[in-house]
Formats: sequence, structure tokens, C-alpha cells
Amino acid sequence: MPQSDLSAVLRQSGPLTFGRQVRMVALLSWPAIMAQLSSILMEYIDASMVGSLGAAPAASIGLVATTTWLFWGLGSALSTGFSVQVAHLVGAGNSEQARNVFRQALISVTALGLLLAATGVAISGPLPQWIGGNPDINDGASGYFCVVALAMPFCFTAFMSSAMLRCSGNMIVPGVMNVLMCVLDVVFNFLLIFDSREVAGIMIPGAGLGVTGAAIGTALAQTVVGAFLLWYIMRKSPYLNFRGVKFTFSLSGATLRRAFGISAPIGAERIVMCGAQILSTVIVAPLGTASIAANAFAITAESLCYMPGYGVSDAATTLVGQSLGARRKDLARSFGKITIGMGMLVMTLMGVIMWIAAPLMMSLFTPDETVRQLGAEALRIEAWAEPMFAASIVTYGVMVGAGYTVVPACLNLASIWAVRLSLAAILAPAMGLKGVWLAMCIELCVRGTVFLITFAKANWMRKANLMPETEIEEVDNPRRPFVD
Repeated sequence: MPQSDLSAVLRQSGPLTFGRQVRMVALLSWPAIMAQLSSILMEYIDASMVGSLGAAPAASIGLVATTTWLFWGLGSALSTGFSVQVAHLVGAGNSEQARNVFRQALISVTALGLLLAATGVAISGPLPQWIGGNPDINDGASGYFCVVALAMPFCFTAFMSSAMLRCSGNMIVPGVMNVLMCVLDVVFNFLLIFDSREVAGIMIPGAGLGVTGAAIGTALAQTVVGAFLLWYIMRKSPYLNFRGVKFTFSLSGATLRRAFGISAPIGAERIVMCGAQILSTVIVAPLGTASIAANAFAITAESLCYMPGYGVSDAATTLVGQSLGARRKDLARSFGKITIGMGMLVMTLMGVIMWIAAPLMMSLFTPDETVRQLGAEALRIEAWAEPMFAASIVTYGVMVGAGYTVVPACLNLASIWAVRLSLAAILAPAMGLKGVWLAMCIELCVRGTVFLITFAKANWMRKANLMPETEIEEVDNPRRPFVD
């Protein structure tokens, strides 16, 4: 279904058949799933290329991975605060205000990217020591994180642009560009990580930068894709384009407050949850370099299974957000049920595949047999949690589409701190890395159950953070474009 037709369909007063709703979910989900899978494939490529250099380089990336995710999570959270408003406005048929929100998102997200870039560069030196890394991996970890931090403004632009397109109903372009990002990452890494070498009689140039080369390659790929997505929105998006409109730096207090109200709980959750992941890394660190590397590789390998759930979650956010913007609560609830069921089905199948293919998946990352064995054991434990993990992921996306973010953020925090970390601290000394992953498996099952109960109570819909209809119906002064 073309993106320009989606909001019109949702605004129709008549009912949509169950079959048509399922088709709409599928049409929006598959490109989002492909986008998520291509992102994970990029992580696979980084991990496998660096892993071929040995356990220590791989462990240096794994050591700072959670801190990297923390920074990325803050940019993603702020983007969500604006993109959810765009979904509501597109659902209501008000492209002018949707464009206004996008402009303010671009300014705000870029400012946050610059701030976090400066912060990341400042802490990149001592960061590995703070986390508890070994001296043989700290230098590589510092260099990797410094490059990642410098690329934050460009990375955030890519996050924000993708989120805006998805919430306006365009899943295809972000999906295609994520695949391109993966291809570019392969090319850049191939040239930057390794030394110059001869392959099939052909001399291939190489910078020989190792771990730092992997960071530069990823940053370059994100920058190219982010620049294209931004251009596409400004020139081609039917809802968000800037054609014939003067760009200004004015900001609306109402839009910023609403964005903060949606994104602040998500951002706080990302901070605390990444803090929990960092603490988990601290729990793993004393287990040795092999366990650190295996833990990092297993996290990357598992993401192949749960990222389809995030793709369905993206579709859920769009459909629920636009349905509520069109004041169709019946459709919002129905789309929530369908997407949750679809996400659980897809991730159950992926969990079965992960359990069977765990040794093969780990062999893609490293030739170290000890690391392979530890990682395969962790993956087979985690495979049992995939259905309920899907329930939490997609239900979260449903609630984000409603702008209902405080309660799900608190549920995530309570679950990971009260269940996962407590169990990991107890089990790790006796069971090693398997104990850490068993704790994760139990926690995800608990979390999924709680999210399903929360969805069934429907408070997320009754307390949705929607733009008042009076604001949606306002038309900006044509003599002062983009000013509320």
C-alpha cells in the first residue's frame, strides 16, 4: 500500500476487515524487518571481520558496546518523541504540522548529537578502565569508542530520518537504505580493517587500522545513508518535504514539551538499561577475555533473532500512531493484537533456528574454539525466551505509537534490574557465562508476561499522549512558515 494511501484508509469511518488489517501489518512489517536484519548483518560483518584478528580485538569492541548503545539509544529516544507526533498528524491528515514537527526534530536531534559527540570524545580514554577492561584491550576499545562518538551527529540524523519516514508510512526507503548501509559497511571495513594483501592474484589496498578501522567504516556508512535519507525526506516525502518552504530555526514550546513527554521516559529507560548492561559487562569481565568475547558475539548473534520483532514493532508504532491520530481506537487495539501475535510467531521460528544453528552462528565470528563453545551455549539458553521477548518488544512499540511511554519504560527497568542483574550476580560465580545468560532468559520471560498483561488492561490507549484536536486542526500562518 503506498504511504500516501495509508492515512486515508485509517481515516475512513467504516470498519476494516481482519484480513485487510493483517495485510496492512504484513506490508509495513516486511520492509521494517529487512531493515532491522540488514542492521544486524552489519554488526555481524564488523564482529566477524574484527574477530578474525583474534579474541582481544573482538573483546575491545564488546567492552564498550553497551556504552555505544547508550549513546545511540538517547538519539533514538529523542527521535521517537518527534516521530510519534508525526504519526498522529499524518493520521489526522495534517501534513503541514507534520512538516513543522520534522523541522524541529532535525534541529533538536542534531544538537543532541553534537553534545554527545563532545562527551564521548572526552570520556573515550578512561572509559574502558571504568568498565573494568584488561590492559591488553583498553587501547583498542578507547579508539573504537572515540570514532563512534565523533560520528554521533550523522548517526542521529540517520536514526531520525528513518523514524520519520516509518511513522509517515514509508517503510520501503528506510529498508532499502539499511541494506545499502550494510553493503557500504562491508566495503569500508574491507579497506580499513586489514592491511594491504593479495587476493586471487589481485593486490587489495588496506589501511590496517584494525578495531579503529571497523569504527570508521561503520561511521562512514551511517553518514552516507543518513545524508541520503535527509535529502529524500526534504525533496520526496509527500508529507514532510520542504519544497517551496523557507527553513527557519524557530521552535515551538508545545511541540518540544510533547516530544520531551514522550521521549524522556524512553531516554531515562535507555540510560538505566544501558547502565544495567554495563553492569552486566562488569559481571562478565572477571570471567576472562574468552567470556567477554563470547558474550559480545552471542549478543550480536542473538540479535538476528530478535530484530524481526523490532521490525514488527516499528510497523505497530506506525499503525497504532496513525490510527489514534485518526481517532480510530478500535483499529489501534486491533492492530496491537495482530502485531503482537505476528511478532511472537516470527521470533518463535527464529528462536528454533537459533537453537539449531548456534554453533554455526558463532563460527562466523571467530576461529577461537573456546569462544565458539561458550557463545553457542549462551545462544541455546536464550532461544527459549524468544517468544516472550517478542511480546515485550512489540507491545512496547504499540504503546510508543500511543505516546504512552512512562509505564512501559518503568516495566523494562524494574524487570532488568530486579530480575536479570540480581540473578546474574548470583549465578555467574558458580555457572560462569551460562549463568549470566540463564538470568537473561528468565528475565525476558517475566518481562513479556508483564507486558501482555499491561496491554490487555488497555490503559495505554485510554491515556494516550495525543495532540489535542484543536491543535491538529490549526493552520500555520503562511507568512511565517513552520511557526506554531
